[in-house]
Amino acid sequence: MKILHIVPSYLPAWRYGGPIHSVHGLCGALAAQGHEIHVFTTNVNGSTDSDVPLGIAVDIDGVQVWYFPSKCLRRLYYSPLMKGALKTRIKEFDLVHLHSVFLWPMWVAAGCARRAHVPYVIAPRGMLVAELIREKNKVIKKLSIALFDRRVLKGATAIHFTTEREKADCLALGINVSCGVVVPNGIDISEIPVNIRNSKKKNTAKPYILYFGRINWKKGIDRLIRAMQFLPEARVNIVGNDEEAYLPTLKLLAHDLGVRNQVKFHGPAKLEKKWEWITGASVLVLPSRSENFGNVVLEAMAVGVPVVVTPEVGLADTVKRSGAGIVADGNPESIATAIKKIIHDRKKAHSMSEAGRHTVETEYTWENVAGQMEEAYQGVLRTPLRE
Repeated sequence: MKILHIVPSYLPAWRYGGPIHSVHGLCGALAAQGHEIHVFTTNVNGSTDSDVPLGIAVDIDGVQVWYFPSKCLRRLYYSPLMKGALKTRIKEFDLVHLHSVFLWPMWVAAGCARRAHVPYVIAPRGMLVAELIREKNKVIKKLSIALFDRRVLKGATAIHFTTEREKADCLALGINVSCGVVVPNGIDISEIPVNIRNSKKKNTAKPYILYFGRINWKKGIDRLIRAMQFLPEARVNIVGNDEEAYLPTLKLLAHDLGVRNQVKFHGPAKLEKKWEWITGASVLVLPSRSENFGNVVLEAMAVGVPVVVTPEVGLADTVKRSGAGIVADGNPESIATAIKKIIHDRKKAHSMSEAGRHTVETEYTWENVAGQMEEAYQGVLRTPLRE
């Protein structure tokens, strides 16, 4: 198949976190299966531009990536040159896969696909959650849904969800999910350094609790800091990129609660340092208020680190089913209790470690995920186009 993916930003825009990794992981895995994969994206990288060639194909792991400039309305990723390319080239492709909502490239690509009678799939990527819509830019997002996104979703031959929870979140917004397909994100185990991948021994010299990810409200980091009141003997490292100026609020909270000596804040980690942070932890905690998937949970499981997640994390069902960790309610005492069960019971922690490794290796490799996505695409091509 010849498949076009539409993504607001792409590598090397690492600052956008999990979606950048997961979309490229999927594209690379599909290319490895023999499909011809193209990506149309912008060069937007926060307030700056990625240093990439514009308007020509750049080969990244077998994926043909086309970058287009966005000079105005950058928050919407507006790019007239991308629109021109879509109009002239979209008929080349068997299908189109859109990643995100609320953004200009999705609206334009969906319209071009409909007019060219090319089927498209859309992946909301965790953005269609009622609580998140209420919390940030509520009026703008509701207008976007009414004017653009509901039409885009209605015209999609399939809606791609990464978890059943994400599908339920969309249903709660009144979106018809009958055409929904659930295909998870994956993990490239070969990216894990060999010495870490093969090691069964944990560094227990100075074990710590770890939060690893973006610093913002929805991640529930304040829940973890509050939990430290019930864990006076423990310490937590919070590692991540703060682009929403939320870090001062968290530091003040740690000070006011009297736990600032237990909580250490670190900036974003370079890719090669990520695995050192994760493997050095006794437990990884993702206490999110909303998380359509949770890539870092898979990464921790892959190297045998037990996890504690809240029910709002998309992978919560996997964590519970596999025994790779504990699903704890979002209140601080419940999170603290779950952490205690892991750090005070080595036998339980070892069992969780082995369960996590096994689950990732048997269910979440990119080869496995690409096979599932390929089946979904075949279903799309057999389905009549929606109006």
